[in-house]
Amino acid sequence: MRFDLRHVRCFVILAEELHFGRAAQRAHMTQPGMSRLIRDLEQDVGVPLFARTTRTVVLTEAGKAFLAESREALARLERAVTSARRTAGGEVGVLRIGYMDFAINGRLPEFLNAFSRYRPEIRLELSFTPTLQQQEALLVERIDIGFMIGPFEEAGMESYTFDDHRYVALLPITHPLSNVRVLRLADLADQPFVLGSGENWGAFRTAFFAVCHRAGFTPRIVQEASSSEGIFGLVAAGAGVSVYASCVRNLQRRGIVIRDLDDVADKLVTCAAWATPVRAPAVTVFTDYMRRVWGGT
Repeated sequence: MRFDLRHVRCFVILAEELHFGRAAQRAHMTQPGMSRLIRDLEQDVGVPLFARTTRTVVLTEAGKAFLAESREALARLERAVTSARRTAGGEVGVLRIGYMDFAINGRLPEFLNAFSRYRPEIRLELSFTPTLQQQEALLVERIDIGFMIGPFEEAGMESYTFDDHRYVALLPITHPLSNVRVLRLADLADQPFVLGSGENWGAFRTAFFAVCHRAGFTPRIVQEASSSEGIFGLVAAGAGVSVYASCVRNLQRRGIVIRDLDDVADKLVTCAAWATPVRAPAVTVFTDYMRRVWGGT
């Protein structure tokens, strides 16, 4: 097909006016130019679209069918233009967001709900991803934004402190230290520990081990779990004690006692991270909203 959008628009105008002079005036062209465009269109389509006499112009049955589809095609193009403009302005789009346990158990759900009310036409695709895997995913553009432990200190990446948590101890409810109100990390030095596995909890383990070393011990790990639920279950079963983020208080766990660690001033920081320069306008809308309305800690 050799005809283009100009031919289709002129055809629709003529179909509405059924008069070459008025149609040409609407299209801001001469009447001979309008006649030539319609003739070329009919030649390309291969059938007459109008029946002409010296006094009248009427649509043929083929013209009526072509008109219906032409109007739909023009409407689709208008929607495409609107969609492109709104996407460029960050009004619509898709954001792929990675998150880890401390984020989803902390402030993240409340923030995502608020953002979805602010920009309901930006679809959020959420995927649970441990911190180190989030960093890899950002580098290869599998996700747009990650909520991870600590800042992502990599060239071309920007980080923003979104939330923070105190370190807390998790004890079986039957543990002798469960009744101690003022607990120190050093009190757990000789205890068996349940921790997240290195594969899924690498960033947490690095931070936690540094805290333990400053307290003068290396934790004796007897069980590992890939998820928070696994850690909670093993602690409740008496396999050992654990240390987690204070956002655990947002969850209901049976068989576990949560205690502050009075000798640990360090915080577990949740950061939002994304690539710069920003390619998707929706990322800018999201991060600007996070800074402007939600704020960091």
